Amino acid sequence: MRSYLRIFSFVLLAILLSIVSACENSKKEVTKNSDGTGPITLTVFDSDTNPDWEDMESPVGKKIKKDTGVTLDPEFDIEGGRTKIPLMVASGEYPDMILPKSEASTLVDAGALIDLAPLIEEHAPNIKKMLGDDLNRLKWSKDDPSIYILSNSAVDEDRANPNFGVLVQHAVVKELGYPEMKTLEDVENVIREYKKLHPEINGQPTIGLTLQSDDWRFQSATLNSGFMMTGGGDDGEYFVDPETLEATLHYRRPAEKEVFRWYNHMNGEGLLDPESFVQKNDQWLSKLSTGRALATVAPDWMIYEAQAALRDAGMEERMYGMYPITLSEEDKHQAFRSNGFQVGWGIGITVDCEDPVRAIKFLDYLVKEETQIMLNWGIEGEHYEIVDGKRVIPEEVLERRNNDKNFLKETGIGFNFTRYAPRYGDGALDSTGQTFTTSTLEQQIANQTEIEKEVLKNYGVETWKDLYPSKDELPESPWGAAYNLQIPAGSILEVNNKKMMDIVFKRVPEAILAKPEKFDEVWDQFMKDLDKTGVKESEKEFTRIVKDTVELWNN
Repeated sequence: MRSYLRIFSFVLLAILLSIVSACENSKKEVTKNSDGTGPITLTVFDSDTNPDWEDMESPVGKKIKKDTGVTLDPEFDIEGGRTKIPLMVASGEYPDMILPKSEASTLVDAGALIDLAPLIEEHAPNIKKMLGDDLNRLKWSKDDPSIYILSNSAVDEDRANPNFGVLVQHAVVKELGYPEMKTLEDVENVIREYKKLHPEINGQPTIGLTLQSDDWRFQSATLNSGFMMTGGGDDGEYFVDPETLEATLHYRRPAEKEVFRWYNHMNGEGLLDPESFVQKNDQWLSKLSTGRALATVAPDWMIYEAQAALRDAGMEERMYGMYPITLSEEDKHQAFRSNGFQVGWGIGITVDCEDPVRAIKFLDYLVKEETQIMLNWGIEGEHYEIVDGKRVIPEEVLERRNNDKNFLKETGIGFNFTRYAPRYGDGALDSTGQTFTTSTLEQQIANQTEIEKEVLKNYGVETWKDLYPSKDELPESPWGAAYNLQIPAGSILEVNNKKMMDIVFKRVPEAILAKPEKFDEVWDQFMKDLDKTGVKESEKEFTRIVKDTVELWNN
């Protein structure tokens, strides 16, 4: 009898466990398809850092929580997800959403991301409206048309500021009578002459040209100058011929060799900062912030901190203007080349997300017109006012926006939330005909210092953008920006690219610091080292990816 009771107890327990399990699965399935609006927390892994994250306690963050019921629980990374994302794949456990940067292929190959296409079609009218035909660009590949990554790039952007150039102090060009600066030779002459007149600045030895070499910043600044100064568009490590779509590792272009030869020449002349290839980012910024470095080469966003420090210190004359310097006058600077809507980097929803519908609805909320205005301008009545139907930023708020480094964190405006979804870019207009962003021509001019206005006036322009070839003068890139194209994780191309960059990081500084008579010898060895890694095969494979992308987007 006891054995029967024991058997009966086991059977009953199994039945109860089965019922509980079924209920749990049922609950999970209901949650996954829920379109509720109650409070929910979504975990996010972000492959970038964000020192301005405000735990959604800012005015903008609180408004987002109130409107959506969503609280974000983010984890930020300092190394682009290169270590943590493979660890996630190995464990098979993921947050609700991921911004993987260049590691998207790793996640897709592991089956970690869900196809967003059905979710966008059914639950994201604002995303569909914003992207229109550009939704086609989100398709993963010719073989797999799924949408795994929702890009967080700008839409309809017409930037008000150059994104790259040679930065030269206002004091330098003013004292020298606003000399013509179009070529590297022109810049060299300016630096040499001013440094001779002022061997010291604020009691410290004057630095002619200092270069950025700290980790990935080396690529974004010094290495990218090779193609930017020779009429190439920003496509990362490969130059893509706009007519043939053939890709070339850009250091192998003969014209770029001459750019790096110029750096070598500047070093030989004593005009290059001898610490250029050993300094960290903080040291580079310090040299700019103290006003002792006459010039540098970088994207605009990389020197914001130094510009603000100079302004705060009352050294406006030591702030920097941005000039479209090229190797020769025949080269046309491509800073304002349009890449169209850029894809590849953005946000994905994982297979572990309990409620993908709520996740996509949250992302859709971020791109609707009212939210986009809030993310750029803030809360009406607190950060801007409506005057005669137009958004106007009060003087005291504008002062804080321009000069208070804590403004973004305290308000929640800007990168805190625009990083999670597509966004309207500078110059894009809302339904009232006003710009979504605050980076307008009027605001830009209002923010200029007096000496900056003087410098621009003497060069015959109103803004730095006016010095550059315009967007209309440059053909749009049919492949977007090549650095955003997905390279299969673990592929020979990915392995070769890493090997080639290790060589680049070693040989370029060596070539620049070599004695001028040894430059060609070092550069030739550089090219031989690249050949040994299979550079030609890599170029052939990347060309295939470029051509496949153009074909995919045009279908």
